[in-house]
Amino acid sequence: MTTDPDARVALIIEDDADVRQLLVMTLGMSGFTTIEAENGRQGVALVRERRPDLVTLDLNLPDIDGVEVCRQIRPLTDAYVIMITARQDEIDRLIGLEIGADDFVVKPFSPREVGARVNAMFRRPRTTVRSISQPLLDAEAGDRTPTSVTPPAAPEPPEGVLTHGSLTIDTEGRIALLDGVEVPLTRIEFDLLATLVSGPRRVWQRETLLSRIWGDGWVNDQHLVEVHIRNLRKKLGEDTKAPRFIRTVRGVGYRMMPPNAD
Repeated sequence: MTTDPDARVALIIEDDADVRQLLVMTLGMSGFTTIEAENGRQGVALVRERRPDLVTLDLNLPDIDGVEVCRQIRPLTDAYVIMITARQDEIDRLIGLEIGADDFVVKPFSPREVGARVNAMFRRPRTTVRSISQPLLDAEAGDRTPTSVTPPAAPEPPEGVLTHGSLTIDTEGRIALLDGVEVPLTRIEFDLLATLVSGPRRVWQRETLLSRIWGDGWVNDQHLVEVHIRNLRKKLGEDTKAPRFIRTVRGVGYRMMPPNAD
C-alpha cells in the first residue's frame, strides 16, 4: 500500500498478486494512495471503511465475482469503478448488465492504457448528488398571486437544469428525471444524456462524444458509445423503431428528438 494524506484513494480488488502490484505501481505513479483487497468481501468492507475515489475490480474473484461486488458497492460509493476482465467478449455482457461500472479493461493491459483511462474519467466532474425537486417546488411556491384569467408563466428552471420535453437534467446534482421520476444512470450514461440535451438540435458525432466524455485518444473506439447509448435508451424506455428521445443519424451519430415528439 502507498500512502499520501493528500492523495486520492484507489482501491484495487484483485486476487492475482502480480496484477495487483502492477496496478499499485500504475496508480501510485498517477498520484493515488492505493489500498488492496484480495477478494470481493474484503473489497466491499474497504469501500465502507475508506471511501475510495477509484475502484479497480477484477471480474473473476475467488469468493464473490466482480459483478456482485459492483452491485454491492455501488449504493455505498460514487467512486469511479473500472472492471477488469480476462476476455474481450465479456465487455458487452458486463455493460449489458448495467451494474454501474464506468469503464472496462481487458487483461493483459498496459500501465499507460490504465493511466489514460483513469485520467480521462477524473477530468469529468464528480459532484455530490442533490435533489432538484425541492428547488422546483420552492420556485412554484413563491407565486402567491390571486387566480386570474391569464395563467402565470411557468417558473424558469433553476440554474444548471436542462429540460427537454418530459426530461429534466440537473447538471450540478447529476440527476436525471423522466416524468418527474429519477432515472438511475451510471456516470457515463448521465454524461451522454446531458451532452445530447445540451445541444438538442445538434447531430453529435460518435467521435465528438468519445473525445468529450472519455477523453482524447478514444476516437477509434466508437463501440463504447454505441453500447452505452443502447443502455441509456433502455433506461429511458425507448422503442428503437419509434424513438421518443434519442435518434440515430445513420453513419454520423445521435441527436435528440424534438420535444413535441415526446
